[in-house]
Amino acid sequence: MADGKSGRSGEKLMGFIEKFGLWTDPQIRAAKEVDQRVEVEGIEVIRFSFPDQHGILRGKTLVAATLKSVFSNGVSVASSLLMKDTAHRTAISIFSAQNTTGMAEVRGSADMIMVPDPTTFKVLPWSPGTGWMLCDLYFRDGRKVPFATRHILRDMLERLEGKGYDFMTGLEVEFHLTRIEDPCLRPEDSGQPPKPPQVGLTHRGYNYLTELNYDQLDPIFDILRRTMQQLGLGLSSLEIEFGPSQAEMVFNADLGMQPADDMMLFRSAAKQVCRRHGYHVSFMCRPKLPDVMSSGWHLHQSLCDRKTGANLFMPRKEGEALSPLGRMWLAGLLDNAAPAAVFTTPTINGYKRYRPFSLAPDRAVWGEDNRGVMLRVLSGVGDKASRIENRVGEPAANPYLYLASQVAAGLDGVARSAMPGPSADAPYTVEAAMLPTTLTQALDALENSSVYRDAMGETFIKYLIEIKRSEIRRYELEVSEWEQREYFDIF
Repeated sequence: MADGKSGRSGEKLMGFIEKFGLWTDPQIRAAKEVDQRVEVEGIEVIRFSFPDQHGILRGKTLVAATLKSVFSNGVSVASSLLMKDTAHRTAISIFSAQNTTGMAEVRGSADMIMVPDPTTFKVLPWSPGTGWMLCDLYFRDGRKVPFATRHILRDMLERLEGKGYDFMTGLEVEFHLTRIEDPCLRPEDSGQPPKPPQVGLTHRGYNYLTELNYDQLDPIFDILRRTMQQLGLGLSSLEIEFGPSQAEMVFNADLGMQPADDMMLFRSAAKQVCRRHGYHVSFMCRPKLPDVMSSGWHLHQSLCDRKTGANLFMPRKEGEALSPLGRMWLAGLLDNAAPAAVFTTPTINGYKRYRPFSLAPDRAVWGEDNRGVMLRVLSGVGDKASRIENRVGEPAANPYLYLASQVAAGLDGVARSAMPGPSADAPYTVEAAMLPTTLTQALDALENSSVYRDAMGETFIKYLIEIKRSEIRRYELEVSEWEQREYFDIF
């Protein structure tokens, strides 16, 4: 592969990125700045990572001397990485003549190219001499890989921009922070998936927002806080949640792709930093711990005028919850709640959170400043922070698909001039469409959704459904502890 050096006749060979015009002007400028920083700051290695279909970072670490070559041609990586389920098992055959994707480009685990995005470059505070940046995936002929979720969100945001809107979102993420008692690194603990670490609590729970519980977590919280601030992630608050060892971090709102990129780095950084200090962070919705409370990811969202930056959800007069545009967006989120659940709640475990009277939603309703609804509206005339808080998501969700699903649903509501109906003051008893209670139900809804097929493409929807159904099949074949207790002795 060409590396951008001069050929025999003295002409400069064109690299992959330049040949296919894969960088914007800001990325070209950022690449020059990164090149300088790597030299000045003594960076020794750089991690090039891409978010896979599950929102897990994968990639390669290269020595800093290769940076110019990477900025010319990217980094090759096996396409089979996009065919795996959450156990890292290849769920879609890469050797059959015709697989679910219908794409010869991935057959035989052929290479795809990770193209770095220099605007995402960071120096990792916990790993001396280590740089990091996100990458986008392309086939060798310069086409976007249609299963790459960063592309999917970018395409949705460009649709918004074409209508004169910017998407503003803010992250409010709950998780479980425990102490590692046994890392389970014995040979017999390996597997697909491997045995998880054995953990102990960091606080016993049920003392929501108490200072005493916060102080118990302060030693590791302080390390996490400094890390997030050094990474420039816009951390706003650190909080003690209700359940045992449960915590929450809230981040400032930002535009476009940035919150999704920040969520990827936050989750990965938190897990790595805590592991180095003997702690375990899990973004699993409902871990199998005694008296556990489910964790959610509440996504705050609004639209801004691209020219003026004005909040377009802000109500115009007293008595209105949102502007007309905001109400149409709200209606789109409600009407598409069932198929969107695959993106907001992509794990089998996440559906165990949807329980009545639990501060988590169980049906597609909205309300004004009500924590029992799916869509909580926080707004007021003159309130520039007027927004919709979607409380349906789990913290394990792929952030690019979560955000993209909201844009697709919201635009559908706007296109139909849909209206959301009245506010639900009794969110757990009002007559309304119920949320899916299983991932299977959510996948059935997605399979029948023209909104998401049109927005994300038939190829991607079929592909994602196949991977998620593979997880479900493995789950259904597993004999659970409940089944053993229920049937082993009585029959």
